[in-house]
Amino acid sequence: MRQLVAACLIAMQPLASFAATPRTAVLEVRNMDCAVCPITVRKALEQVPGVDSAKVDLQRKTATVRFDADKTSAAALVKATSDAGYPSTVRK
Repeated sequence: MRQLVAACLIAMQPLASFAATPRTAVLEVRNMDCAVCPITVRKALEQVPGVDSAKVDLQRKTATVRFDADKTSAAALVKATSDAGYPSTVRK
């Protein structure tokens, strides 16, 4: 049994390189001034391939996005919000 488990672990080791590279970016989002704005921004971000989740805070005017860095980038997230009418920048 131990040999079987060890063989499985060894066989799966190369697959680890295919694992997603999760990242989180916080965007400063402009032009949000009503309760519907965060919904629009969130939906725009969720349509970007590789985005796992997007949480938008109207009061702070930010969007916190968890994404797969192998599939998308912070620049693509900024483009998505800007294309939806809400220009943004990555918070440093």
